Amino acid sequence: MIYPGVPSFDERLITVTFRNEDTYQRLAMQGDGESFHSGYERAAERLLAQVQEVETDYPNHIDGKPRLSERQFHDLSPGDEEIVVGLFQNGTADDADEAVRSSREAFRTWSREDWGERVHIFEKAADLMRRSKYELAAAITLDNGKNRYEAMADVDEALDFIAYYCGEMRRSNGFERVSDPPYPEEEVTVSLRPYGAWAVICPFNFPLAITVGMTTGALLTGNTVVMKPSSTAPLPVQMFYEIMYRAGIPDGVINMVSGPGSEVGGTLAHHPLIDGVVFTGSLQVGLDIMTSQPWRQRPVIAEMGSKNPIIVTQEADLDAAARGVIASAFGYSGQKCSACSRLYAHETIFEPLLDKMVELADGLVVGDPFERDTFMGPVITKTALDNYLRWSEAARKDGRVLTGGERADGGDLARGHYARPTIVTGLPEEHELVRRELFVPILCAQRYSTLPEALQRANATEFGLTAGIFTQNRVEMKYFFDNIEFGVVYANRQRGGSTGAMVGGQAFTGWKSSGSTGKGTGSVHYLQQFLREQSRTVCR
Repeated sequence: MIYPGVPSFDERLITVTFRNEDTYQRLAMQGDGESFHSGYERAAERLLAQVQEVETDYPNHIDGKPRLSERQFHDLSPGDEEIVVGLFQNGTADDADEAVRSSREAFRTWSREDWGERVHIFEKAADLMRRSKYELAAAITLDNGKNRYEAMADVDEALDFIAYYCGEMRRSNGFERVSDPPYPEEEVTVSLRPYGAWAVICPFNFPLAITVGMTTGALLTGNTVVMKPSSTAPLPVQMFYEIMYRAGIPDGVINMVSGPGSEVGGTLAHHPLIDGVVFTGSLQVGLDIMTSQPWRQRPVIAEMGSKNPIIVTQEADLDAAARGVIASAFGYSGQKCSACSRLYAHETIFEPLLDKMVELADGLVVGDPFERDTFMGPVITKTALDNYLRWSEAARKDGRVLTGGERADGGDLARGHYARPTIVTGLPEEHELVRRELFVPILCAQRYSTLPEALQRANATEFGLTAGIFTQNRVEMKYFFDNIEFGVVYANRQRGGSTGAMVGGQAFTGWKSSGSTGKGTGSVHYLQQFLREQSRTVCR
């Protein structure tokens, strides 16, 4: 049996074939898709009954102990603000400071723990997560408004990160190797060693997957962490902490402090005892983190959004292109860093393509994310909805709105933040809606004449996360791949023209201002970013 305790060297090198979790797809291919729906619906029913029956007070966690603050905040469901998800702690700068000091103290022993034992803890955590995947998916729907398919994909990706990174630790032998000695009397080993205590600043849109990926990367490699969940979706992070605690993570190795970004997040990002920061969020916050301590070298692994283009040429399959663009632009209401928000379509196929896209957009079900047929749930906050309405008005004023541009309301939807999928054409290329990352379901469709022109316009942004092309012409495809300045690029991907990178298959890498390192999550390069190199020489 592998890892009953500390594994042997030979056991560590056993190759395990990685397979993505992909719960719904796998069950559907087996003809058992109904079990997915029944499992999710039972979990959702239990969760909704629980939150409506009693208001749960969720603590912070510092040095393995629950901590309540003098101030709390109500976390409301974006799909229905009459539903209180729970009462969470409004942590303070002092709470964040105490959590950092706890992490620094725990680092002394955790960093010296055999890497195989760390892998063992995470594999136990993954097993616990699999047993409660439907409960986790329902919690994501409740807290950030993802439909059941997107919510389960969030859970699956979290499991993929754990499995893939544990496999990387085995494959690399814990990032230790014997080096060629420069002199006969010397024995040299080169190893990658952890930095220390890391701040993990979590986003609302993938509250489990991205949180687990960042935290696993730090902890597996021997660092300790303080997690700061998004105040708009803290429940999945709380549940992840509880899973790690049940899996046997030692006290202080993982701490969690919820609260305002300006106070808790700011304290963590600028703390003199934090040895590294891993962050997913806005460019403005990411740049602030990267420049916060210019006198000190420390790693910052940041993914900072994008303004993602898809190009459709005159040699594309228009039906496939329409499906791929719509799925990418409006999945999770446009609230993905990888969402397509700019379409460049060749002038000869612009009108027929847009006709197909409008028809598809009008057929999307906007509604309660718990319902089986819902494609688009709510945007995350009232502020996001207000921004969507303001930008839609600007689109009507300066361009032509083909569909959408208004909130979806009526009945129970009036209690949530629901926006309709919006397609706008005719905006100047320098318009705010074309240049700015919006994080709402607005797609700007632009015409182009030549492929070089389309590439030039697609690349004319400070961002560089994901991009796509639809064409049946291999020469056009190669030109796109050779000239696009984005880290994750696709051709003819109907399931999502710029979205849906899978752990182990597509490294999720931001170029330019979309990323701080040029190395991607879910890839062989990710874990090494949490480590620094040390060569050890012994003279005989």
